[in-house]
Amino acid sequence: MMAATARGLHRHEAQPWIFDDPYALVLQGPAWQAVRDELVEALTEPLLRMTGVIVVARGRYTEERLAAGRFDQYVLLGAGLDTFAWRRPDALAGGLRVFEVDHPASQGWKRARMAELGLPVHERHVFVAVDFETDTFAAGLDRAGFDWSARTLFCWVGVLPYLTVPAAEASLRAIGKCAPGSEIVLSYLIDRTLMEDVGRDFIDRFARLASRHGEPFVTELRPEQAEALVRRCGLEVVDHPTRADVHARYFAGRADGLEPITCEQYLTAIVPA
Repeated sequence: MMAATARGLHRHEAQPWIFDDPYALVLQGPAWQAVRDELVEALTEPLLRMTGVIVVARGRYTEERLAAGRFDQYVLLGAGLDTFAWRRPDALAGGLRVFEVDHPASQGWKRARMAELGLPVHERHVFVAVDFETDTFAAGLDRAGFDWSARTLFCWVGVLPYLTVPAAEASLRAIGKCAPGSEIVLSYLIDRTLMEDVGRDFIDRFARLASRHGEPFVTELRPEQAEALVRRCGLEVVDHPTRADVHARYFAGRADGLEPITCEQYLTAIVPA
């Protein structure tokens, strides 16, 4: 809900928007205002505005990777309140299968809101409920009819900081069994010594908020550690943009003061032939 609130609030910024999600606040309903108030209390309003770009930039990055590849399937691990299926009905109509993997309780809440709002359903938009304490996402995908021989993009953003490295390795090794040419886009929390002051301030504040909700940060990585992690799971790094790269791609020429924050990085890895 916090990520969706950040995506929705970005529409209050001057255009061009880095990422446009017209469904983010609607899907939550009036609850988004309480979420925003909690974020403002934890972060301050100026810091929330500055750091909200973390969410929209990684959303833009992921969906650009999807558009650039010839993928048959799109898997959102920890999908939360992602709205891709409604923002991009053309992708579903074109044959893309979208699998949303999430905790049964979170997914149940989302599907109830879908029904309340009358959002369209599509046979290629598949919900995969997985309780990671008792199940694996691979088993859940098997039950949902996922095709491991088809080229797939896995989206795994905003998740790795809450996992141990061994848990992350297990997931990456499972993805490594997918069809050659499949990719994973992940984001990771960088080592705090590499953050600038605003990034450290945000992470310190948000870590306390996340811990209160029972989801403490567990893992920070240096860029070379992140690359080593995916390589030892049989994947090859194909894109690993720096803060300067992200600024050049999405923020150049903006006059509103928005710029990327150095506290997380994205990485794309491919299943080699």
